[in-house]
Amino acid sequence: MADLAGLIEQAVSGLGYELVDFETSPRARLLRVFIDRLPQPAAEGGMAPPAGGVTVEDCAAVSHHLTRLFMVENIDYDRLEVSSPGMDRPLKKPADFERFAGHELQMKLRIPEGTQRNFSGVILGLVENRLRLKIGAEEREFALDNIEKARLVPKF
Repeated sequence: MADLAGLIEQAVSGLGYELVDFETSPRARLLRVFIDRLPQPAAEGGMAPPAGGVTVEDCAAVSHHLTRLFMVENIDYDRLEVSSPGMDRPLKKPADFERFAGHELQMKLRIPEGTQRNFSGVILGLVENRLRLKIGAEEREFALDNIEKARLVPKF
């Protein structure tokens, strides 16, 4: 599946989107692809969040492209789903944690710190492959490789 994920990531980024996540069902009969718009360079340097979310047209364009690609690459599947990651977007790559600095996050650790595995706080950024998180008035750091799941907390 690693080769398939790489193929999908290359195709999606070639269309100007970011591959957020990729899931398969048992025996890879269902392929789920979650895309987002790429961040744009900000006026003061750095990267700005993408303007607007992923549209139905974006998903359709990626779906059509992947369908043709899978035919050429002879990838066997029954169903392909392409969608937005949603407002509670998962954060998986180090760049995700940097990009969403200042946003609230919920995460679950693989190995608990003390007796606690679940944490919520505001992302302060990364330092030497460690996530800096503001939890209440306290600042904490967590090793990225100990984060099992991390998602943005939607603001309504």
